[in-house]
Amino acid sequence: MRILTEYAQTSIEVKKSRFLAEAFVITSQAEARALLREQKAKYQDATHVVHAFICGLNAEVSGCSDDGEPSGTAGRPVLEVLKGRNCTNIMLTVTRWFGGTLLGTGGLVKAYGDAAKAVLELCKTEEYIPKAQFKFDAPYPLYEQIKLILKQHSAEVSSEDFAENIHIEGIIPETDKEKLKAHITDFSNGKILLV
Repeated sequence: MRILTEYAQTSIEVKKSRFLAEAFVITSQAEARALLREQKAKYQDATHVVHAFICGLNAEVSGCSDDGEPSGTAGRPVLEVLKGRNCTNIMLTVTRWFGGTLLGTGGLVKAYGDAAKAVLELCKTEEYIPKAQFKFDAPYPLYEQIKLILKQHSAEVSSEDFAENIHIEGIIPETDKEKLKAHITDFSNGKILLV
């Protein structure tokens, strides 16, 4: 399973209708709904803002909407393209500005599907690895060694607060958290407790 690493966008034109396809990183259905509201507010001049999303560890949550296009001609083709890419935690929106020529149901399916494929070609993805958060307090004399231990375990530090002790927070691949916890506990003779 792969996940999107950054936002991407492109547009195509079909018989004077413009289709703006955008790919976003999401982690939940609620995020998808909020993002869709933002997109509709941003593109109030558009004829349709169609969307499809997939999220969850095993891509178990998905949804789509035709946003007023004939049933099954917009959201479903975008979702099917998305499913074919083995991705999760991603949302595509395809915003259409009507160009004056009706495309018919087959033309709509092709246009929305092509727009989805075009943006996915530009997307940068990586293998999805479940992450866990961690935090702990470390005394100053152990700081440099702790940094090396974190690096050995592929831990990403998100914040360091230098107070009486150094409060460190970050994320690590879920499968490595217990190893990191044991390593830091052993190294500090039980003085540092990672949670």
